[in-house]
Amino acid sequence: MLKKIEGFILTETPNGENSKILNILTNEHGLIGAIAKGVKSSKNPLRSKASKYTYGIFYLDYYDNKLSKLEDIDVINSFKEIKKDIIKISYLAYICDLTYQVVKENYQNSIYENFINAILKIEAGLNPMVLTNILEIKYLDYLGVRLNLESCVYCGSKKNIVTIDPDAGGFICQECYHNEPIINTKIINLLRKYYLVKISSITKLNINESSIFLINRFLNQYYERFTGLYLQSKKFLNTLVNQ
Repeated sequence: MLKKIEGFILTETPNGENSKILNILTNEHGLIGAIAKGVKSSKNPLRSKASKYTYGIFYLDYYDNKLSKLEDIDVINSFKEIKKDIIKISYLAYICDLTYQVVKENYQNSIYENFINAILKIEAGLNPMVLTNILEIKYLDYLGVRLNLESCVYCGSKKNIVTIDPDAGGFICQECYHNEPIINTKIINLLRKYYLVKISSITKLNINESSIFLINRFLNQYYERFTGLYLQSKKFLNTLVNQ
């Protein structure tokens, strides 16, 4: 059955001498595995399209619960700005790896929407670290380790919040505070905004550099503590942005 489906190639795996298996994140069917026959051949018209990080309309001989067959692709966006910048392409690699892991745990349509919009905003020139962190916060819901940004993790109070602790998993109020590092109110409010914002609505990001890096460090700690995800793309990205 031929289907026309919007999607993004998250991963690719060689299959034989000239073919590939593509894992395509789609807006309708979640993650689809598709075989792209002969696309590694220099004469194949799909050679440049049927590759990792392609965002487009896919024409598939579609099958539920088994490999579909790729017939054609209309590219929507080739992400030229991202691909010519080592930092941005490293963020894209990490976002794709993270999204792949999230989708395997729990797919919902909002994952696709957030993922595509984050990449489009990076392509448009907005800060890749901020957009990646926004995506990371939203993905915690699907990984089952949501950050508590509503009330104290110990007593449930919404009053007198003094800090947020990555080891505790969220806000800590004055009554429950012991010796946790104090994170200022501005960072706490930004974390809530990151979680609540609709990525497609973002047009500019007026956040100072120190706040951006503090939030990134906080989320690195939280992911290490609660998700169990250790991605090589994240490790490589950290070596670049921490130089």
